[in-house]
Order: sequence, then structure tokens, then C-alpha cells
Amino acid sequence: MNEAKVNSADEKIQASKVRLASLIMIWDAVRQYPKQLGLAALSLIVAALATLSIPAGFQRMIDGGFMTQSGGDISQYFEYMLMIVVVLAIATASRFYFVSWLGERVVADIRIKVQRNLLRLAPRFFEENRPAEISSRMTSDTAIIEQVVGTTISVALRNLFVGVGGVIYLFTLVPTLTAGLLIGIPVVILPIVFIGRRLEKASRSSQDRVADIGTLISEALGALKIVQAFGQQQREQERFASSVEQTFTAARRRIILRAGLTAIVIALIFGGIVMLMWRGAIGVQEGTITGGTIAAFVLGGGLVAGSFGALTEVYGDLVRGAGASSRLAELLMEVPEIAPPTRPVQLPEPPRGQLSFENIKFHYPTRPDVAALNNFTLRVDPGETVAIVGPSGAGKSTLFQLAQRFYDPEGGTVRLDGVGLTSADPADIRQRLAYVPQETILFASSARDNLRYGQWDASDDAIWDAAEQANAAEFLRALPNGLDTFLGEGGARLSGGQRQRIAIARALLRNSPILLLDEATSALDAESEQNVQKALDNLMRNRTTLVIAHRLATVRNADRIIVMDNGEIVEQGNHETLNAQDGLYSRLAKLQFNH
Repeated sequence: MNEAKVNSADEKIQASKVRLASLIMIWDAVRQYPKQLGLAALSLIVAALATLSIPAGFQRMIDGGFMTQSGGDISQYFEYMLMIVVVLAIATASRFYFVSWLGERVVADIRIKVQRNLLRLAPRFFEENRPAEISSRMTSDTAIIEQVVGTTISVALRNLFVGVGGVIYLFTLVPTLTAGLLIGIPVVILPIVFIGRRLEKASRSSQDRVADIGTLISEALGALKIVQAFGQQQREQERFASSVEQTFTAARRRIILRAGLTAIVIALIFGGIVMLMWRGAIGVQEGTITGGTIAAFVLGGGLVAGSFGALTEVYGDLVRGAGASSRLAELLMEVPEIAPPTRPVQLPEPPRGQLSFENIKFHYPTRPDVAALNNFTLRVDPGETVAIVGPSGAGKSTLFQLAQRFYDPEGGTVRLDGVGLTSADPADIRQRLAYVPQETILFASSARDNLRYGQWDASDDAIWDAAEQANAAEFLRALPNGLDTFLGEGGARLSGGQRQRIAIARALLRNSPILLLDEATSALDAESEQNVQKALDNLMRNRTTLVIAHRLATVRNADRIIVMDNGEIVEQGNHETLNAQDGLYSRLAKLQFNH
């Protein structure tokens, strides 16, 4: 039980830190623009003062114009009121512009900061946190923050200023009645505090459910072909409908709390105002208060009541904003597990292209009970081509993950040109590696942008040269707009083989000393595979190359073949020596070459 209490206390402390960080995050973004912030504040104050001047104008109009026996010129009072209206209109428009500008600007800055931090995080974070849910935070939650910064805070400050200023003005009119008004303020604050805490939790829950909807939409539409191929449209629709209903239920709970809070506070405020008005009307009948004074008090009291009543609705929006900003603050506070050391060791120049794994022990965070690598040792010399084969789950792709320092091993050291990867800057490490993944990743952009992702400043001549070597030039020239053709989401307008050839061309264009080829020719037809393999053979002559392959025919000419199983090297040698042995490689070769 003590442990549960400690955990609960730790969770509360962490939650309070996140809430504080979320408020600091918003304020840091706002204060970057002191000019707009100052003009917005000035406009707000002028608009509030103009609003508070209206009751005084009516008091002067009634007592000085309508209630006098002389029947003097009352035009001056109407001119005074018109002047107030003009000032109020200009100040309100100015306030709206500057606070709206701040809202949009702050949201843009927060999105950029969060995205920058996300791009620094290691893959482990995205194994435990769904990218689609993160995407929802970056859209729906930032929209709430934009509303809060661009509207809600301004309205809250205006109402607070009018409410407090109105109370002070009412004191100058009728101190006794205003004192009664102040006595009732604690009665109004208590339900705000009590219900507000529940409202904050309900708002956070509602926003989480909205994020779930975004996740389901992204997941279903991203796998639409699979959904339709297996006839699962009804199931996906049911999942989505269930999520929508849960979102509605959470939203209804939030709405009920907010509606109840609004009803209680307005009833208390306006009820109190009515009682005070009643007492003021008696004072007019008794002759202790003038007609203009009671009119100003009624109007001022209405402004005060309306301002404090509006604060209850504003409070609900602020609570939603706090929940949204805390969800974004969580992403912004996330610290990358893989980060450059304080004083990174420089990799030697010129690069040699040597890669070594020394007594590596590694478990994936999501599979802590299964060793991906166990006391694994391998040295790849400069210019050597090493093929890595073995059954699925043997640990082949893990080598590439560690080589690119997406993860750090739990034991042992990975070295690039003699430098331990944990001592070097990850950006420098990855600059020396060109990678072709097994599952081709293309961006929803043009063919040119996808190709030059390996070297962004590459010329068109260099792009076409890489495309020629990867056997991609022919189909690229046949595209409607050549290199400027939009390839669709994930390269949807291309075949699997075409996508793979673009990935190969991208790696060729990078021109790094080490190549990591993960089933690089797996999606090619026989003719294309032969052409690309020739290009890769030419490219690999002056580069260190690690090739993961299930199709053993593609690695026959490798300098060395490493056979892995259960995270360990069980055999190594060339094709002839391994095939002559009655081992795992021989069995795999017989299964493939005898068919």
C-alpha cells in the first residue's frame, strides 16, 4: 500500500510538472513577440476602460440632462457617448487583430518546436507511442491552444479587467451596495474551484478520445487496400463508431460539468445583483440615491455580473487549453535517448569504411525477454563485402539498427573507423552510411525530391546518373512530368519494383563509404535485379558493404558470408565453403537452389 501511495504521489508530482511546463511553454512562445503582446495589452486596457465609461456616461446624461429643470443642451452627453463608442470599436478591433496574430504565431512556433524534438527522438519512443496519436496532438491540440491564446485569454483578461474595474467604479457610486456585492464573491469562487478540478480531468479525457479518432482514421485509410481486400470495412466502421461514441460520452461529461458550473455561477452572480438592485431602487424611492446613480449602478452591475459570469465559460476553455498544452509539453519534454555526447569524438578523415561489432549484447525494449544479439562479434574491413544471411529473427536487421545508432547496445561496442559510436555525433555516423531498407519508404513528394533525399544538393545530372545505375531512369523518363512528377502517398503511383529502384538510386546518390543493403533487390523482377546487381557490384568495389539477403543467389560473390541464428554467428565463409558444409547455410541453399 505504501508503494502505491508513493507511485500516486510521484504521478501527481509529474502531472504538476507537465502542467507547469505547458504553461511555461505557452508563455515562452508568447513573450517572443513583445511588440504585438504590448499592443494587444494596450488595446485590451483601452477597450475595457471604454466599456467601463459607458455607465458613467449614462449617469451624466440622466442626472445632467434629463433630470435637470433647466432643460439644457444634452448634445454634449450624446457626443461623449459617441466618442466612447468609437474608441471602443477601434480598441476592440485592434485587440482582436493582435491577439489573433499571437494565437496563430504561437501555435506555429509550438508545432515547429515539438516537431524538431520529435525528429531527435530514437525509434524506441515511437514503438511505445503511436505516430498517428502524436499527429493528432500536433493538429487538434494546437488548434485548441490557438483558440486559447488568440481568443480565450484575451476575453478572460478583458472580463477580469472589466469586472474588477466595475467593482471599483461601483464603490465610488454606492459603497454600501457594492460591499454586499463583494461579500458574495467567495460564494461564486468556491464552485469554480471545486467543479473546475473535475472539469480539467474531463477535458483531458475528452481530448485523448479525440486523438484516438485521428489515430483510427489514419490507420484505416493508410491500410485501405488491406481493409478492402479482406472485406473488413464493417469491422473498421464499428471500431470507428465505437471510438466516436466514447469521444461523445467523454465530451458529454465535460459539457455537463461546464454547463452546471455556468448555471451555478450565473445564478449566484445575477441573483446577487438583483438583490442589490432591489435595495438600490428602495434608495431611489427614499431619495438617498439619484436616478442617474442607480442607472449607472444597474448598468455597471450588469457589466460586472456579465464579466464574472463569462469567466466561468472562459475557465472551461482555459482548462481545455491547459490539457492540450500539457499533452504537447509531454512531447516537448521528451529527452532523446540517442544524443550527441558533450564533446563528440571526430571520425577520422578521410573515411576508411571500417565497421566492427565487439561482444554485442542487445534486447529490443519492446521484447526484453528475447536477445536480438548475444555476444556478437564481427569486423568488416574497408572495401569488404559481407553478406549476412539466416532465418527471420536471427538478428540481421538489428546490426543495421545498431550501426546507424538508432539503438545503443547493452553490452559491447560498435565502432566506425575505430571510434565507438557512443563517443561520436550520430549525425556524423549516419553521414558515412547509405541505407536501402527492406520496406521502401518514399515521401508524398516529387520523384526528384525522393531521389535527392540521399544528397539534397545533388544536380539533375547526378540524379540521372544514380537513376541509370539503379535501372530507374527508363520509367522515370516515362512519368508524366519526369522528375517533377508527384509520386503519391508512400509512392503509391509506382510499382513495388520501381519504388525499390528509387530507394537504391537514393543510396547510390548519397555516395557514402559504407553501404547497408537490406534485401535491396527483393522487390525487383529478374531482369531488373540483374541490371541493378551489376550496378551494385561496380559500386561496392571501392566501398564497404553489408548485405542482408534471404535470396542467396544475390550474395554468391560476397567476400564473406556470415550465417546468423538466434543472435549469434553460427557459420562464416564464402559460398563454396559454406555450401560444402552440412550446416544452416547448406540447408538454406538446398531449399532455394533445388526449386
